[in-house]
Amino acid sequence: MKTTAKKMSVFQLTTLVAANMMGAGIIMLPSKLAEVGTVSVLSWLITAFGSLILAYIFAQCGVFTQKTGGMGGYSEYAFGRTGHFMANYSYAISLVIANVAIAISAVGYAAVLFDITLTPVQVSMATIALLWMAAVLNFGGSNKTGQIGNITVWGTILPVLFISVAGWYWFSPDLYISVWNPQHLPFFDAVSDSIALTLWGFLGFESAAANMDAVENPKRNVPIATFFGTLAVAVIYVLSTNIMAGIVPNLDLLHSTAPFGLAFAYMFNDTIGHAVMAAMVISCCGAILCWQFTLSRVFKSCAENGLFPKVFARVNKTDSPVRGIVIILLIQTGMALMTTDESLYKQFENLVNLAVVTNVVPYIMCCIGVHFMLKREGASSRLRLAMYFMTGVAIVYCFYAIYSCGEALAISGAIVVAIGFAIYQMVFRFVPKLKRLLKAKVSKQSI
Repeated sequence: MKTTAKKMSVFQLTTLVAANMMGAGIIMLPSKLAEVGTVSVLSWLITAFGSLILAYIFAQCGVFTQKTGGMGGYSEYAFGRTGHFMANYSYAISLVIANVAIAISAVGYAAVLFDITLTPVQVSMATIALLWMAAVLNFGGSNKTGQIGNITVWGTILPVLFISVAGWYWFSPDLYISVWNPQHLPFFDAVSDSIALTLWGFLGFESAAANMDAVENPKRNVPIATFFGTLAVAVIYVLSTNIMAGIVPNLDLLHSTAPFGLAFAYMFNDTIGHAVMAAMVISCCGAILCWQFTLSRVFKSCAENGLFPKVFARVNKTDSPVRGIVIILLIQTGMALMTTDESLYKQFENLVNLAVVTNVVPYIMCCIGVHFMLKREGASSRLRLAMYFMTGVAIVYCFYAIYSCGEALAISGAIVVAIGFAIYQMVFRFVPKLKRLLKAKVSKQSI
């Protein structure tokens, strides 16, 4: 179908990257990090360093690649079509799970805002409604999504920026130091325990690459959006979460389901605290919109490359893959229904952590693929040498992140990857070979 879609600008893509990282990733992080204590600042620094290196690698991929498909295209340089499928398969699995988790977080935040208690069934129904609403808004195409994301992301950016800049006025060094390591964990364990949490906050820097076919001048704009979006979010994350730890007592942060609203209530009053909560609910909804858009583009790109069913590549006049979005939503609806049972809800939390592990897999593949890409596309020897060092550091960081998630999740991630590899071999190797053999046998019998 011929499309008349207007593509994203570099500013819209950068804000989409920021919205994907900040819109939902940060709103609950202060409460989760309170379990570890302010020693988590070291985890932030490690994760920020690792994410910026990965962002730089992805930026170089965006400059030199001659292949479409985002991370799948980058991986294809080293691993061929199998790598293209595996990278985007792992990324798609991660996003399908993570988007449902983000929607559940938004519903929980809104429940606190309106002071209502929801049953598991009500949470599930509200989550499904939110996912479908975000999907319908994506039917207008990439430019509309970018415009909405540009507005909603400020619901998080403004409160977080305020704390990062002006929060020092209320900051107490004694309070911050007193909760350095409340569980008295060994140093390495204390840092490792929050690596997975901080990495969750940075998931999304790769979304510029995933949306490269929806942006103007991708070879220029994807690298800019990737690196500078990640840099800005890294600074804001480290400052805001650590300043909050010196404003709000650790025990209050630990039991809060709306930590930023609580922080503003401490600094000002409950009315302002509720206003901040409302802004962050809106921002979280915008993040779901951006993530659902990114997920649909990953499926669309793979379908266009013949790796996913063709239905995901069919678009309307605004270049929106409506049919594919609906199929994805049906899968997510089934996952959201898992939360109607409390025992299954705990199981779903494990799936959220699994999303972090599976998301790291394409990072590693891209780190390997960039060397083949730079050599094939004629990059300078100086850049190629520097990239050896940077990818080495990035790969070590990725494996450290997987290690910090725990043995069980690492094994689960390996199983998910193995299932994807088996699917690829079955669909693209075994079935075509079987068809050729059967065709040859029929032809021989007819003779």
